[in-house]
Amino acid sequence: MLIRKNQTGFEHPVPSEITPQHFYSGRRDWLRLMAGGAAGAAMATWASREAFAQGAVAPVRPGKLAALAAVKSTVAGATTMEKLTEYKDASTYNNFYEFGTDKADPARNAGTLKTTPWTVQVDGLVNKPTRFALEDLLKLSAMEERTYRLRCVEGWSMVIPWVGYSMSELIKRVEPQGSAKYVEFITLADPKTMPFVGSRVLEWPYVEALRMDEAMHPLTLLTFGMYGEVLPNQNGAPVRLVVPWKYGFKSGKSLVRIRFTDKQPATAWNKSAPQEYGFYSNVNPTVDHPRWSQATERRIGEDGLFAKRRKTLMFNGYEAQVGQLYAGMDLRKLY
Repeated sequence: MLIRKNQTGFEHPVPSEITPQHFYSGRRDWLRLMAGGAAGAAMATWASREAFAQGAVAPVRPGKLAALAAVKSTVAGATTMEKLTEYKDASTYNNFYEFGTDKADPARNAGTLKTTPWTVQVDGLVNKPTRFALEDLLKLSAMEERTYRLRCVEGWSMVIPWVGYSMSELIKRVEPQGSAKYVEFITLADPKTMPFVGSRVLEWPYVEALRMDEAMHPLTLLTFGMYGEVLPNQNGAPVRLVVPWKYGFKSGKSLVRIRFTDKQPATAWNKSAPQEYGFYSNVNPTVDHPRWSQATERRIGEDGLFAKRRKTLMFNGYEAQVGQLYAGMDLRKLY
């Protein structure tokens, strides 16, 4: 990676190496926010968000979101022993373009999102198409806590204790047909509550997808919480996907529809910039982004912009669990 030295002697990545060109200018606001010590305080604005309905979680505690109890997962590879990213960092440094393109925008703007009532339509090539109310999804399977790494294509990473259950639990309930080869995840696109929906950054709604075997893998998590609480709005409330061996943009937030299909769906970033963002988007240190290396990453919370970069792991460190899904595939071409 090219490094630029400023007048103080500190080194930091050139903005063009970590962010698409049309988003550079927003970084200045984020730097001012961090310099003023306001990043941790940003969460306080949203601390009073409504609890989930029908007693699914405990009442909101002062200064916190509603608790979401879970047991430790026994799924192989579901818990890393690495140091957790602090909650204030994980909840104030986000990609959620429906609320803005700067990393601090979601925490500032996502308070407008209304998470109750909420439903998720599951349809397509299934025998039992169903519209699930949020409270029904919460009861569908036992909640587990899983500590996953999150690696974003821009070169930063976090370690977060997520709360949810394997996506396969939902998939089994709707009985996919034999012709279903892919699962498409469609997110909310409401310009009334999401101020950047309608912008030309991407096509809306935001769409992601997985191959069926990827969606069925035990590590693929249908996620309702983090750090023992329900998801903050800016992290994808009230329900999102977490696919730990893929770059973060594959984990769709604020899901409203899950559709089973026999054809590979067109996904948001693949449509926007197919030369940069492939369908699979597995974390792969040997395949560079056209504008920067993927060989190393910066762990958020470790000395900020000036942290020593660490080596990126193949499949984000989950190769033993998921490598067999891609046996025989050329992962440089199928990126």
